[in-house]
Amino acid sequence: MPLEVGAIVEGVVTGITHFGAFVQLENGETGLVHISEVANVYVKDINEHLQKKDKIKVKILSVDGKGKIALSIKQTSSNGRSHNSRIPRQSFEDKMNKFLKESDERLLDLRRNTESKRGGRGSPLVR
Repeated sequence: MPLEVGAIVEGVVTGITHFGAFVQLENGETGLVHISEVANVYVKDINEHLQKKDKIKVKILSVDGKGKIALSIKQTSSNGRSHNSRIPRQSFEDKMNKFLKESDERLLDLRRNTESKRGGRGSPLVR
């Protein structure tokens, strides 16, 4: 079966590099999912999203004259979210709580740093 650009097919991850993942398609050909096509969020480490032997759905983006096949995971779903991501979704409340905790920690570090430069609490100012 010839590959059609825009078709969604299944494949198996055969290799992972720092720039993407190689996927063997049902017809035996191998394509590349670039790291920017793995998820709609910034992907720093592709291993957080994919592992070897994972069975995934991919969309065929292009097939060039040399036989290189460009694939996308993030474009397989209608809402643009990747179903293959291993990062759990967080509710708004969870995200807000995490933000507030990190913000409080940063403010505390900033206060400690500023106070140490001024001589600490209760220290008389030397003129």
